[in-house]
Amino acid sequence: MITLCGFAISNYYNVVKMALLEKNAPFTEELVMTGSKDEAVLACSPLAKVPFIRTPQGSMCESHAILEYIEAAHPTPALLPTDPFAAAKVRELINYIDLHLELVARELYPQAFFGGTVSDGTKERVRKLLEKNIAGFKRLAKFTPYVAGNTFTLADCVAFNNLPLVGMATRVMFGEDMLATAGVDYKPYVKLVGERASAQKVVADRKVATTRNL
Repeated sequence: MITLCGFAISNYYNVVKMALLEKNAPFTEELVMTGSKDEAVLACSPLAKVPFIRTPQGSMCESHAILEYIEAAHPTPALLPTDPFAAAKVRELINYIDLHLELVARELYPQAFFGGTVSDGTKERVRKLLEKNIAGFKRLAKFTPYVAGNTFTLADCVAFNNLPLVGMATRVMFGEDMLATAGVDYKPYVKLVGERASAQKVVADRKVATTRNL
């Protein structure tokens, strides 16, 4: 059985958790915070990042690798198309959302969500980069009705857990949801995906963890 390690406020943790839930794969959860000095954690995740998983074969870190493992180990229901090109397009969206939207917006999180401060220089740089990157995302995303097309895929696990964060962070920091301003009509999509049992479980557990500050 898989043990998913991390905490329920982490969007990357929730991406993996949502995929496991969609697969109906048996798993347990273990609370692990980022930055741990515990050798048992470092043996699984050398940078002490979450999520990571423990399996009967060994441990694994990095969410993209974990998603690929889950898809291979639990092929039904499929969350990647069988066609190689279509599957690669799903992976393309996963990488784009993580690297060019969420990771960029993440520089705003200390002030947007945690009471910290972000320099004016950082804010201006992030805003310019997001303007360019969101325009690129509009060219890739389908929303017909899912982010990669007419079928729910791993890219939806990523988009559902990341796009709202980008929107909220930019609204707090810049007074506008930069996704919406650029014409990315993602809110009906989030509502649609939010009706899935996997999404409802992730959201409910995140709310509990937020209340407990975990």
